[in-house]
Amino acid sequence: MLHKVVTMSLALTLAALLLSLTALPEEPLSFPLQSALASDEPSDAAEDEPEAVQEDEAAESDVREAAPSAEGAEDEDVSSVSAENSQEESAQVGDPLVPETLNVLLPDGTVEEMALEDYLWGVVAAEMPAAFEAEALKAQAVAARTYTCYQAARTKDAHPDADVCTDYSCCQAWISREDRMAAWAEDKGEEYAAKITAAVEGTAGEILTWEGEAALTVFHAASADTTRSALEVWGTDLPYLISVSSPESEADTPNYYSVVSFSAQEFSDLFLAAYPDGDLSGDCSEWFGAAETDGSGAVLSVSVGGVEVAGSDLRTLCGLRSPHFEVECGEDTITFYVTGYGHGVGMSQYGANAMAASGSGYQDILSHYYPGTALEG
Repeated sequence: MLHKVVTMSLALTLAALLLSLTALPEEPLSFPLQSALASDEPSDAAEDEPEAVQEDEAAESDVREAAPSAEGAEDEDVSSVSAENSQEESAQVGDPLVPETLNVLLPDGTVEEMALEDYLWGVVAAEMPAAFEAEALKAQAVAARTYTCYQAARTKDAHPDADVCTDYSCCQAWISREDRMAAWAEDKGEEYAAKITAAVEGTAGEILTWEGEAALTVFHAASADTTRSALEVWGTDLPYLISVSSPESEADTPNYYSVVSFSAQEFSDLFLAAYPDGDLSGDCSEWFGAAETDGSGAVLSVSVGGVEVAGSDLRTLCGLRSPHFEVECGEDTITFYVTGYGHGVGMSQYGANAMAASGSGYQDILSHYYPGTALEG
C-alpha cells in the first residue's frame, strides 16, 4: 500500500488583482471571505457546519468556501474567495476613514442605516465566540472595524447602495442582537452580551492603518503553527500580511485536527465530475503526484490523475477545513488529515485567544498578526 503525503493550501482565485505594493492600491484588492466566526464550525452566518453558533469553536473566514460543514465560518473560513465571488470595487474619495454610520444590506434585502459601533457589535458576536478571552474579543473588534472601514471606502457591484452587507462570503458575518441573544444559552446571554459590548466599547473608533489607509485585516479561525502570507496565497504583497508564528494547538482548539475520507470510487466520481480529463485508472495510491507548497507547508497545487489542480480548488472539492493536509491512499480508501481551519492569512482567532490567555493585550495581538500597522483612533 503506497502512501503519498500532500500538504495542501487554499489559494483563492482573485480576479484581476494586483499591483505590487508598499501601501494599499487605489483599486482595492478582491478580499477573501471573512470568517463567520461565532463558532469554529460556522456560526449563525457561518459556514460549513450548521448555522448555529457554537460557543466552543470559532468560525473561519473562508469557511463556506472551503469547509464541508461550517466554520465560522471561515473561517473562513471558512472559508476563500473564488473568481466568481470577487467583486469589482472602486475607492470612494473623500469619505472619512472611520465613518460614524453605515448603510447595511440586511439578509432580507433591505438597506438599513446603522451606527458603525452598533453594526460592529453584530459582527463580533457572529465572528468570534463570546466565551473567548476579553483581549481576544477586543482584537477581533479592532480587526472587524478596520475591515469594515476598508470595505466601506469602496463600492461593490454586489450592493452599490450599501456600504457593507451581512453575507460573510462578501463582507463579514453579522447577527442581530436579538438573534444572538436567542442563540446563546439562557444562563449565558447577559454575560456574553456584556463581553461583546465591552470589547466594542473598549476599542471604540480604533482601527489599524497602513500608509494612512485602513488595512486589509483579514482573519481566519486557526492556523497550523504559522499564518500564511498574502503574497503566497493571493499573489499580493501586503507588508503586514506576512507569515508569523501562531500559538494555538490541539489542546485549546476544537477540531484542530480533522479527517475526511472517501472510498476510491467516491473520490473518482467526485474528481472526474470536476476534472473529466483526469486519469484515475489503476491503483488509487498512484493518483496523487508531488505537490507545490508554500512557506507554511500548505499546498498551492498538486497533480491528481495527471491534472494539475490548485490547492484551493481541491480543498473546496473535498470539503476540507484547511489548506494544510496530508493525503493517505490505501487500497480502496483516500483519507485527508487536516490541520487548522481557514485560509491562514492574517489574525488567527484561536491563536489570538491563546495569546490573550497567556497575558497578551489586544494591542500586542494585533501587532503580532498585522506587523507594521498602526493602531489609531
